[in-house]
Amino acid sequence: MLLASILVLALGTYLMRLSGVLLRERLELSDQVQRLLPMAAAALLAALAGTAALMQASGFAGVARPAGVAVGALLAWRRAPFVVVVLAAAATSALLRLAGVR
Repeated sequence: MLLASILVLALGTYLMRLSGVLLRERLELSDQVQRLLPMAAAALLAALAGTAALMQASGFAGVARPAGVAVGALLAWRRAPFVVVVLAAAATSALLRLAGVR
């Protein structure tokens, strides 16, 4: 059953991606929609990042994780090297959890 589910999902993903290539010439988007598409992608990414930062399973992740994400975001905004961003975010979350803040 699991293998069949994986194969069905893989086939569906492949067909959805293929449909974009095959329908490119047949589908015309208005200028307004073409301007909004990049913003929609950014909004989707922001929603995904926010959900991952704030939620764990079906509840709130606690304060430590969002604090680490905030430190990482601040350092990324200040153009710190990627390794520094990741290490500082992880260290912030780890130290807060070590201090008993969940």
